[in-house]
Amino acid sequence: MIVITGGAGMIGSIIAWHLNTKLQRDDVVIVDRITHENQWQNLVKRQYVQYLDKDQLMPWLEGRKDIEAIIHMGAISATTERDFNKLVEANIHYSLNLWTWCAKNNVSFFYASSAATYGAGEHGYDDASIKDLRPLNGYGYSKHFFDEWVLRQVAENKPVPSAWAGFKFFNVYGPNEYHKERMASVAFHSFNQFKETGAVKLFKSHKTGFEDGMQLRDFVYVKDAASAVVHFLSAALNSKRCTNGIYNIGTGKARAFKDLATNVMTSLGKTPNITYIDMPEDLQGKYQYFTEATVAKLRAAGYTQAFCSLEEGVQDYVQNYLMHDDAYC
Repeated sequence: MIVITGGAGMIGSIIAWHLNTKLQRDDVVIVDRITHENQWQNLVKRQYVQYLDKDQLMPWLEGRKDIEAIIHMGAISATTERDFNKLVEANIHYSLNLWTWCAKNNVSFFYASSAATYGAGEHGYDDASIKDLRPLNGYGYSKHFFDEWVLRQVAENKPVPSAWAGFKFFNVYGPNEYHKERMASVAFHSFNQFKETGAVKLFKSHKTGFEDGMQLRDFVYVKDAASAVVHFLSAALNSKRCTNGIYNIGTGKARAFKDLATNVMTSLGKTPNITYIDMPEDLQGKYQYFTEATVAKLRAAGYTQAFCSLEEGVQDYVQNYLMHDDAYC
């Protein structure tokens, strides 16, 4: 069996979709804690054998010998979370416990890190090294802490899972993100704003050298993000060489928020209409103006599939999901 924590989340539920449709695997255990009233709909189209609350997982794992891999996507993912104690418990201690269980039981372990670990990008976005990174918020630091801990286990020759990889996801957008509210992608918010008002609001720039709407991100479609994770899982399951390590998951090409919003509107067959608003105070000083994944390490690990362009990803998202009454994948 394959366990997916955060399996009712955006990336987790699309990983389950890949397992169901690409690998024909339905022996999947979904672990999460659903707090949004509609988030259960991320699971309706999935095939799986069990659903567990996140606090049930460790007792359920005790003594089990039928687990092939744990895909750990569960976390507090809000960059605005201010209670660091919550981040420590959910993003650090929980991850440590799962890693330790997998190492003890010879089980593969794949987990979500984040591009938020790179901070303002003063040291670039190269996954060849995580040295000297300074995240801009507690969420990013919690992910960076676990990355450092993992690499320390490896360097000190301590027990490790049979195969493992961490994934620094860049700006993921796509179906099944509807429960994320404020933390949902700009693509999702742009679609809803345009439907309601006939215009899309983007943040003004508060940094020299960046015009309004020209803040740059590496936008990666959720189906591509899930596909990359499944690549490493498949290598481990098929006794092929799984190249353990921490990897960027992004397209390798930064695009402007203006490009994203424009493509949402053109995918609707409409003329773009963008207005600019001040950035909220809680984001100022903690906002990344440029992210772009270095993906050479990912390619060297054997992942050769092309990523959707921004145009391709947005068009699929808008026309095959957001424009339909049933927008779930």
